[in-house]
Amino acid sequence: MLKEALDAGVPIESVYVDAASPEAAETRRAVALADVAFERGARVFELARGVMARVTDTVTPQPVVAVVPYVDVPLAGVRDASLLVVCVDVRDPGNAGTVLRSAEAAGAGGVVFASGSVDVYNPKTVRASAGSLFHVPVVTGGDAVEVLDEVGRWGVRRLATAVRDGVEYDALDLVSPFALVLGNEAHGLPDDLVSSVDDAVTIPMAGRTESLNVGMAAAVLCFEAARQRRHAAGGTA
Repeated sequence: MLKEALDAGVPIESVYVDAASPEAAETRRAVALADVAFERGARVFELARGVMARVTDTVTPQPVVAVVPYVDVPLAGVRDASLLVVCVDVRDPGNAGTVLRSAEAAGAGGVVFASGSVDVYNPKTVRASAGSLFHVPVVTGGDAVEVLDEVGRWGVRRLATAVRDGVEYDALDLVSPFALVLGNEAHGLPDDLVSSVDDAVTIPMAGRTESLNVGMAAAVLCFEAARQRRHAAGGTA
């Protein structure tokens, strides 16, 4: 995560290194990253044995922890995104991290976590994003109805995921700009958002599974959009 933050040019406030086992390869990598951060103005501290395990929330922590500023942007900052992902009441931090990772990998221009969704800076979300949090514009907060109405005013089509009765995803035009709206893991989108979306999109399933994990659904739909756009640009399908 520290390497991803450095690669993204995020300013590092401070770095804490557990140098208790300097011969370990993982520690050497941590020290090398700390050196890069120090050259860019970060403060660097060496921790005594056992301190890292007490101040982190993982059972077996890596030997480096960094403090960085929040990286979220205002909603207006993603206005030009041709593929925008909007999370409404997505609660699981692992799912949120997977959505970030899938969106960034597929070339999305931004991810919005409307009010009621998990904190994007939850440690589990940050880790699950595998660094994508630093590479894709992220918007946090904002009433879901107000967010979607604003996106609609931009002239962007809003596609809500639905377990059934939506247009099958491979039959939709995903080349033109659109916002993919993902709902709660258990309940989907609330009824009061029906008037704030333009269409529903469904991923057909042949097995007995009723629905896909929200992170997986985001991956399928974002990469279908990427595939269609490559094809439209003259690339391979």
